[in-house]
Amino acid sequence: MEDNDFKTSYSAQRELLRDAFTEIGQKAELILTVGQLLMENGADTPQIVRDMKRVAAYMGIPAEKFHLHIMYTTLMLNISDENHSHTSFRKCPKHAVNMKIISAVSRLTWRALRDHYTLDEFKGELHAVANRPRYPHWLAFLCAGTGCGAFCTLFGCDLNAAIYTVVSAFIGKIIQMECAERFGINPYVSMTFGAFTATIVAYLSHLLPTATPWHPLIAASLFLVPGVPIINALSDILNTYLVSGAARIMHTLVIIGAMTFGIVFAIGMADFDSFTNLAMRPDSNYLLFAIAAAIGAASFAIFFNLPPRLLYAAAAGGAICVCTRNFFIFELGFSSEVGTLAGATLVSLVAMRAVHWLHTPSLVLVVPAVIPLVPGVLIYRFLFALINIRRISLDDLLSAVQSGVDALLIILAIAIGAAAPNIFAKRSFEQASKDKQEKLLNEIYETDLKE
Repeated sequence: MEDNDFKTSYSAQRELLRDAFTEIGQKAELILTVGQLLMENGADTPQIVRDMKRVAAYMGIPAEKFHLHIMYTTLMLNISDENHSHTSFRKCPKHAVNMKIISAVSRLTWRALRDHYTLDEFKGELHAVANRPRYPHWLAFLCAGTGCGAFCTLFGCDLNAAIYTVVSAFIGKIIQMECAERFGINPYVSMTFGAFTATIVAYLSHLLPTATPWHPLIAASLFLVPGVPIINALSDILNTYLVSGAARIMHTLVIIGAMTFGIVFAIGMADFDSFTNLAMRPDSNYLLFAIAAAIGAASFAIFFNLPPRLLYAAAAGGAICVCTRNFFIFELGFSSEVGTLAGATLVSLVAMRAVHWLHTPSLVLVVPAVIPLVPGVLIYRFLFALINIRRISLDDLLSAVQSGVDALLIILAIAIGAAAPNIFAKRSFEQASKDKQEKLLNEIYETDLKE
């Protein structure tokens, strides 16, 4: 193409961005593609709305003409004024966690504004983001194992039990992935098979040499914990996106139900008389806690497909979470719920500052960091009581119910701590984002094509 032809084509593409309804069909499809990528890869609804509105502004669509309705499986977009109206829908049938895509989409929306992308350039970049590869399967399996092994260490196991946990979770994750991807089994049923396999293998490991034979049972299935959906659900509800928040809660409950069924079925096949005697406060030092939490958070970060450049941040966040929680519990005498809330809140506050240095959404940094706070011992005490309810004493039953209540409160503390800082700082974040967006938009309209 001759230089003059290129300049003419480039100028025409740029001109599309100055009129809201020029090539409105293409613009709407690109905006919906951004929303679909975010929804299907684990972003919360507030971020989806922010990024879609940012793309609309970049395409010359004023906020007052842009109307958006988001549900968990459907996006509806309407762009209208007194003379025109365009409505599009997009289904979001698949839901996973891919933080590399979440981070890349967010960065792309700002880059499109800053570098004055044409529609063709934006479309090409968006296609490249959508096709970014995940970490290889073998690494995901290994990280599922090492993450669960690190959590087992946090619960007070010895080295042998941690190794058994790694093996159990590794095998369980392989079974889950093979069922879902190779044989096309329903994803929830695949989770049941994965939890059952991991628990059975962990039970068999108690026959091997270890001073803590029951700890692998607690941690072997934690790779299935729906940390992202529950945090996103609370974020959606607190931001008044009630429809999508309720759907995420239902998704979370189904995952927990599938995971629980597999674990309970495995527990029902074996004898766990010594299970309820597990210590709630493992005897260890802060250095070991910090190392185990960092390994666990980094492993789950890889499991969530976090960009490699952010893995160290996830590891540091995990260490901060766990050490803060333990300090509040062991040194200051607070309850587990308060300690967990403090740890999750602190790492969220740090992430709010780090997003400006690392150029990524806070969710990407916070979620892997708070996963080590999951109350595995309490959950399994409750499950054990449910399975053996016909042969345990009333006192043991009441203790188990208390464990279940405590586990629920701790999980809520994790979700609230992870989401609350963003809720409280919402206005300042939105204003800063709006100011930055307006500045970049002004640069677009004030910049002429250079010869």
